[in-house]
Amino acid sequence: MRKLSSLLLVAVMISILVTGCGKPAPSSSSSGPAESGSIAGQDPIKIGMLEDLSGDFSLCGTYKTHAMELAIKEINESGGLLGRKLELVAPDCQSDNQRYQEMARKLILEDKVEVIMGGFSSASREAIRPIMEENKMLYFYNNQYEGGVASHYTFCTGAIPEHQVMPLMEYMIQNFGPRVYTIAADYNFGQLTAEWVKKATEQYGGEIVGEEFLPLSVSQFSSSIDKIQKAKPDVLVVLLTGVTQSSFYGQWATAGMNVPIATTINIAQGYEHLRFDPPACSNMYVTAQFVEELDTPAAVDFVKRFHELYPDEPYVGMEAAAQYTGMMLYAEAVKKAGTTETEAVIKALESGISYDGPAGKVTIYGPTHHAIMDIWIVYSDEEHNISFKKKYDQIIPDWLEKEKGVDLTVNSPNTQFTP
Repeated sequence: MRKLSSLLLVAVMISILVTGCGKPAPSSSSSGPAESGSIAGQDPIKIGMLEDLSGDFSLCGTYKTHAMELAIKEINESGGLLGRKLELVAPDCQSDNQRYQEMARKLILEDKVEVIMGGFSSASREAIRPIMEENKMLYFYNNQYEGGVASHYTFCTGAIPEHQVMPLMEYMIQNFGPRVYTIAADYNFGQLTAEWVKKATEQYGGEIVGEEFLPLSVSQFSSSIDKIQKAKPDVLVVLLTGVTQSSFYGQWATAGMNVPIATTINIAQGYEHLRFDPPACSNMYVTAQFVEELDTPAAVDFVKRFHELYPDEPYVGMEAAAQYTGMMLYAEAVKKAGTTETEAVIKALESGISYDGPAGKVTIYGPTHHAIMDIWIVYSDEEHNISFKKKYDQIIPDWLEKEKGVDLTVNSPNTQFTP
């Protein structure tokens, strides 16, 4: 009986050995087709994105999402990064700042992303930026904003007042007169950008003859228009944002005022010149690094590729260009660093990484973590035809460095400065 048991044990062991040798275990160097977003069996690089696909800011959040998807598609088709594919993790933040915070923590702690991109409103950015700093998470804010953020982990690829407000107010005061009235959204974007308008107006010999800040929920502007009429400005600066506040333009046109409008967001961001019937956006001037109508070869090609992938997208706005470029700048930094390790990528970005994209050459300016870029003064006439009045080449965002003593390559105050 003992002999029979020994024979059975030997037979079982031989069977196990034969089974184990019959098929080799999967290898990370396998040359077979990539599975689940990997190349050559490696795990994908996870890219986190926080944008609004619903709610008040979904207009821009949707095309920003599409721009990111286009960038990742093109990177993956060209071989990925460091031999690995990119995988986008992109919850809908629903234009809700509390959800931004929840989703930021989820991307960092559960999804284990290497970088987070996105955010539309300045309020959403400021809701999540402390979370990025607390978790040492690399963050790209690829959006126009009021400027001033100085953080080791934050890079801003959109236009800021140095790119927009300063040249815009110089142009408007020189061409139309010194009396300036500002109407703005009542949160940090509107308030701080209005401070830049004051700074620029004073610098170029103008005066502020009126100023009003309105909650994002406001949709009726008759009393505001009455105030503007009484102030008799030469230039009206409009810093309203979101779908609800955009109703201002139709009401303004109905009032029949012939005052030129200066803005840093309309047309280029929310394509009001297509959404509203003329003359709602008549006599409007906006400073932007990109609009769909820009006729440079790079811009035309980007718009073509974008609409081929998303034929139902009504417009490719400036934040699409910023989002796409932000992803490409990250990719260039990862290539230079040879790793996705955060500090190595930050060092590569601070070295002056550039990308020639839809808006031309964009370069990270290391001391401030903002972007050097070209800016256009874009004009909408009474029929909403778009033309370009002036180009400013490669504006350097060095206000933080020159006036606030910031050099993020040396140390980081992790705050937002105001004019």
